[in-house]
Amino acid sequence: MRSSRLFTSALLLGATALTPGNAAEPTMKKTFGLVIHGGAGVIVREKLSGEREVEYRAALEKARDAGYAVLAQGGSALDAVVAAIRPMEDSPLFNAGKGAVFNADGRCELDASIMDGRTLGAGAIAGAQRIRNPITAARAVMEKSPHVMFSGAGADRFAKELGLELVDNAYFQTQRRREELLKAKEKEKRERERKAALGVKGPAFATLDENDSLDREFKWGTVGCVALDQHGNLAAGTSTGGMTNKKFGRVGDAPIIGAGTYAANATCAVSATGHGEFFIRIGVARDIAAQMEYTGASVVAAAESTLEKIARLGGDGGVICIDKDGNIAMPFNSPGMYRAFRLSNGTSAVAIFSDEKGGK
Repeated sequence: MRSSRLFTSALLLGATALTPGNAAEPTMKKTFGLVIHGGAGVIVREKLSGEREVEYRAALEKARDAGYAVLAQGGSALDAVVAAIRPMEDSPLFNAGKGAVFNADGRCELDASIMDGRTLGAGAIAGAQRIRNPITAARAVMEKSPHVMFSGAGADRFAKELGLELVDNAYFQTQRRREELLKAKEKEKRERERKAALGVKGPAFATLDENDSLDREFKWGTVGCVALDQHGNLAAGTSTGGMTNKKFGRVGDAPIIGAGTYAANATCAVSATGHGEFFIRIGVARDIAAQMEYTGASVVAAAESTLEKIARLGGDGGVICIDKDGNIAMPFNSPGMYRAFRLSNGTSAVAIFSDEKGGK
């Protein structure tokens, strides 16, 4: 079982503003803002070149500021979530959209979900292979269908009927991810040979524990955003290519409402990243909101408590959260997590490693 050590970034705040025409009478102005992540995993300085680090920080800042611009102009949390996630889906740096990891058959399969904290409306797609921006399709499922999730060829067909942009699967594929697939397959082959030598019989694909080791080494890059707008509405979204070398039809937590994504105006918005099999079993995103709803826990305490449950099962990853008052939490129990936030009180940060405390 992995270490349960938890790295936490949190900000509790209340912004003040001067009443127009009366500088002597301060009044409380509701905080708004957003948090994004680009995945959690084995992200350490010795494995990330200086040049690549600069690229990641720039990409995170670009995505964060695109979403914040929507909020600053009075736009909705939903619009901000989509605006922040799309640039990460378009970047080959992340495991979402272009740059998604390969499944065992050598193709990219895309998952995404979104949730509106105002109405509890939600939409998701899973296993899509042609939708250029999965988060846009997830929102379309929420707003333009009576359903919550479409999967596989059905997700691609739904997007096509709505006129969303479709691309050939080759658009998503990069040489970097192809090399990761080859490494994962080599590792899996060695494990099969080891089992065969011991006379151990089993299924023709890796067990959960074996997938876990592959996941930790080759999976980081899932993206997500949580936002609170000036009207007090929350939203959350998550997008991913899943796990390198994932087998036929495997779906992780990212497109599952309550596991990888959740938002409710009464409590908070959450987007998760990590080993999906564990996050599904805990129901991570809903578990955080439920603790706040039923016990009055703070967003920080709830997020940390839920990740501790993941650690006890042997899983790792992280979450980003923002509550109805603009307090944020970004805990993770992996070596690193690509993350950034920007709030209307002027605070912001872009961070990657576990020893960073933010500030930008």
